[in-house]
Amino acid sequence: MAEPPLIAGVDGSDSSLRAVDWAVDEAARHGMPLRLVYASLWERYEGPRPSSAPRRPAARTAAEHVVASAAERARRRNPDVRACTAILPEDAVHALLREGDNASLLVTGSRGRGELRGLLLGSVGLAVAARAHCPVVVVRGDAAGLAGTHERILLGAGDPGTNSEAVRFAFREAEARGCVLDVVRAWRCPAHGSTDYPASAEEPARHHEERAFALLEELLRDAMADHPGVRVRRTTVEGPAPKVLVLRSAAADLVIVGARRRRGHVGLQLGRVNHTLLHHAQCPVAVVPQQV
Repeated sequence: MAEPPLIAGVDGSDSSLRAVDWAVDEAARHGMPLRLVYASLWERYEGPRPSSAPRRPAARTAAEHVVASAAERARRRNPDVRACTAILPEDAVHALLREGDNASLLVTGSRGRGELRGLLLGSVGLAVAARAHCPVVVVRGDAAGLAGTHERILLGAGDPGTNSEAVRFAFREAEARGCVLDVVRAWRCPAHGSTDYPASAEEPARHHEERAFALLEELLRDAMADHPGVRVRRTTVEGPAPKVLVLRSAAADLVIVGARRRRGHVGLQLGRVNHTLLHHAQCPVAVVPQQV
């Protein structure tokens, strides 16, 4: 059975070209084939051509140029990566989501052609990250993070029951890169104690910190046994998770978070942490779905 490809959405924008570079490196790292996909509803807007018209629609010609340029860019970056292209007359979000049903990974830029300059994240990247059933990487951030020079991956550790796929993805990625996996779980000390963890006048935060570390250990136990060669740094930090992870993303090559996918649910499925990272992280962001 053929290995599912890595899918990269392309549209000719600078953001999508950076995504192509990142996707080529990732495909080479994991030995995956690469499929470069351009999707647009140009036929709907240009209308049918007269039967006597010999020329191809201008938008179709432009699409062919986009994918040809992306394929040439991929070839120049790494000629050993097997790359193919596809032009789909569909809405970009629906096309990429459908392609993702048979993909190892979906990669998009942070802002597409025609997006408003002030947007932090384009609509296609946000919608794909919020709805795909395979892992999605939105390529964003500074030059150091894009180049992978930090040699460090950041995993935002959620609850053990809903983040196991993100953990497995993170360990495979760290193993393939030969880099450190920095696993962080943020915790907060509520103003009032609970029945299980009553507030203490002497050490009001101790119970919450210990619980965070215990959940971290539970989350990582199996993956650490399966990947003994991965160097893992475990950290618990007091503070809001979105802020903690955005700050730490400045020293990472990739930040990974899990996302719940409820069966039968229609619409965007992103939590506050995911949403904040997709808009503000200083390195590429991987959103790894898990069915709950």
